[in-house]
Amino acid sequence: MLPSDLLIYRQNGETLVPKRLPINDSSLALAIDQINCFQASKGKTQGELEQKLQELEGDSPDYRVKRGIAHLLKNSFSTFEIISPIDPQLLRQRVFSHACTTVPIPKNRNHTLEGLACNLSNELKREVLPSEIEKGLYADLLDNRILTQFEPPSPEELIHRYNLSQVQGIFYRASHIIINAHRNDPGEYKLLFRYLKLFQLMAYIEGDADTGFTITIDGPASLFKASTRYGLAMAKMIPALLHVSKWSLQAKLEYKDPYTGGEKTKRFSLDDGCGLVTHYPKGKTYDSMLEESFAKRWNKLNTPWRLEREVHLVPLPGSVMIPDFRLVHPDGRDFLLEIVGYWRPEYLQKKFYQVCRADADNLILAVSERLNLEKAGVKFKDVPARIIWFKDKLSPQAVLNVLD
Repeated sequence: MLPSDLLIYRQNGETLVPKRLPINDSSLALAIDQINCFQASKGKTQGELEQKLQELEGDSPDYRVKRGIAHLLKNSFSTFEIISPIDPQLLRQRVFSHACTTVPIPKNRNHTLEGLACNLSNELKREVLPSEIEKGLYADLLDNRILTQFEPPSPEELIHRYNLSQVQGIFYRASHIIINAHRNDPGEYKLLFRYLKLFQLMAYIEGDADTGFTITIDGPASLFKASTRYGLAMAKMIPALLHVSKWSLQAKLEYKDPYTGGEKTKRFSLDDGCGLVTHYPKGKTYDSMLEESFAKRWNKLNTPWRLEREVHLVPLPGSVMIPDFRLVHPDGRDFLLEIVGYWRPEYLQKKFYQVCRADADNLILAVSERLNLEKAGVKFKDVPARIIWFKDKLSPQAVLNVLD
């Protein structure tokens, strides 16, 4: 994402409109120049790279756009490393300690470096040159880090990342977001809810898979005063939302008036036709090796029951539960299977709460015998679901026995 000083937007009444670059010859040429600058700087210091970027920037009026693109290339596609025989701080200590044993005159400089190079060569069991010590002495300074790797994006990919980052920046000042997701594939919901949890966003979820979900994202202090504490986390969530096919979003933004110093409320809206492109991965097919192993062994069974992955959502008050699997019989019967193999007390308590509130009479719960349920304060004997206990692996036959 971009820092606040590189965000570009205009105001249209109460609405903010972020800067976006079109995919045209001019924008592509700008992106190519930046990419080429980084490629030519591999093996050189960050200070040398910054100097080249300043020359490329010149006195252009679109300098903030160029700085924004360079910022994305540095933080998302580049690797800068400290190159030094030993830790630079320790190296400085060794050099200064060695130098203080002789008269501090210029002609003793090479003698000091050569002496320390000889010592380090013996310690590290490789040749250490005096020039390595000289370069490594202050290698931990930001400008002295070396650009060791650069994975160039395509010019189009870079422009898409820039446009997305400009939109994300709008949410830095967000205090309240409402997302309406309309009748999407359950797997898309699963991914979105997973990212909401990853970024520790407080979300209130209403609805179901047939009519869609309304997701309200808010901060804990919003009941008392407007808070933008979670603005950065909200911004990080936007690329995940782009994996959902049908959605719309309305955000409330809190900005300080530069003239009066008072707070001003702005608005921002976005939907699935925004044209933004996400760089977030869609996630793994399975959440754990346990689930993957069970699915592979189920496919080897000769049974009319069909195993489906995360295709059902169970609405809960203010949340949603997505069972790991659904089992469907040709005669129309279906069961939901949730595998509980994770040991953290908070997870067990949440899962227990979800199952109790699910109001589903076709739920099967597979619980690992290795879980410390007593420590978590969970009593699965009170759960309104069919229970299967397992040790290391969940047996498909044990599930079939419950189904039949």
